[in-house]
Amino acid sequence: MKTYLVGSRASNLAKAQVREYLAPLRERFPEAIFTHRVILEGGDKDRKSRLSDVSAISGGSAFSSEQEAALSKGDVDVVIHSLKDLPTANPPGLTLLPPPEREDVRDALCGATISSLRKGAKVGTDAPRRIAQLLAVRPDLDIVPIRGNVPPRLKKIETMGLDAVVLAAAGLRRLGLDETVGELLPLDLFPPSPGQGALGIQVRQNSTELQEILSSVGDRAVDAQVRAERALLAELHGGCSVPVGAYAKAGPDGSLSLFAQVTSLDGARRVEGTLSGPIGEPEKLGAALAEELIDQGARSILDAIRGESAVNR
Repeated sequence: MKTYLVGSRASNLAKAQVREYLAPLRERFPEAIFTHRVILEGGDKDRKSRLSDVSAISGGSAFSSEQEAALSKGDVDVVIHSLKDLPTANPPGLTLLPPPEREDVRDALCGATISSLRKGAKVGTDAPRRIAQLLAVRPDLDIVPIRGNVPPRLKKIETMGLDAVVLAAAGLRRLGLDETVGELLPLDLFPPSPGQGALGIQVRQNSTELQEILSSVGDRAVDAQVRAERALLAELHGGCSVPVGAYAKAGPDGSLSLFAQVTSLDGARRVEGTLSGPIGEPEKLGAALAEELIDQGARSILDAIRGESAVNR
């Protein structure tokens, strides 16, 4: 029997994602043994520094660099990521496979609804995209930076006296915490991080036998969606430290529709657009919509944010 080592972060959410992904594989391939191995990331070890600083120290990403290094060295055979945590470029020798069915892409406000929040309410999130989108809708809000895994962030409503926190609906659902959701935020005002709700299945390019096994649970429509979203992000030279939101939908006619938004950190400026194209050309669609956003002023918004971030380091 062949044994495959499966890497992931140490959080309960990461473990839940591994269980979710491996369940159908274990049924289809009973002759294969999948063994889970936890890998600590820089963002898991350092909960206080800004994510952009942790990413710089980690050599790429606060939530994926150590796992990618382990995969490259052969310490594990496949890594199950939250796709939104992955940089848009793969390290040499590694590749992404089509992900399985996607969870809810939306953000969730926990503890309240947008309309019920009092003036000056304290809302917890450390994500620049979420901060920018919240301030664009409710400039009166007091945004409180919080980091950590999902359950500890929820608890900060009580421990830090917050009125609400913003989390990915996908993570809450995978952990069975649906009852904590006060409101699922509308996609037109709060488009998610590119790839949100999808798993990132990363393997070595030369692991052909394993790729054949894992590809059996891949969803081609989801693959096209996330490739379009990540292509847009790559064209904008963005990452988790910039406020870019995007989501794609596959149509029954073989089309793919992509919506994206770029917002200034104070919420005062926002550019957005929608574009459709063939589902077989997701990267072309993402790059084309990125160019439209750039024509509207997205580049100046992002350049200002990067300049401010460099000054504050």
